[in-house]
Amino acid sequence: MFVNQLIISLFCRMLYKKHLFICTNQRPAGSRVCCGEAAGLALVAAFKKQIKDKGLNAEIRAQRAGCLETCELGPSVVVYPEGVFYGRVQLDDVEEIVAEHLENDRIVERLVMDFDELSRLKKG
Repeated sequence: MFVNQLIISLFCRMLYKKHLFICTNQRPAGSRVCCGEAAGLALVAAFKKQIKDKGLNAEIRAQRAGCLETCELGPSVVVYPEGVFYGRVQLDDVEEIVAEHLENDRIVERLVMDFDELSRLKKG
């Protein structure tokens, strides 16, 4: 069990064991890049299907979110309570994230967002 999960479980009661937010934000053409254009809604549907098919939907929730301010490395997904940000998530990655992170508490390191890279990209 992650230390954060232990602390949270001791001090507050959570409705879900894990909660995923998948960026589906869309911006007008010609503005900053956004996750919604890069399969955001398809990712939401794929996560929900995997979670339901595995019978995890009572304890894990996946839902669409507005901008997570990480679009340069999108499509972006964040998993709470750990606060793990995944970047450049593709439909082929959904099964691995569900099996490894959501079911077995093993972070998918190859998809963990590099905040230093994000900062460089935002600076242009």
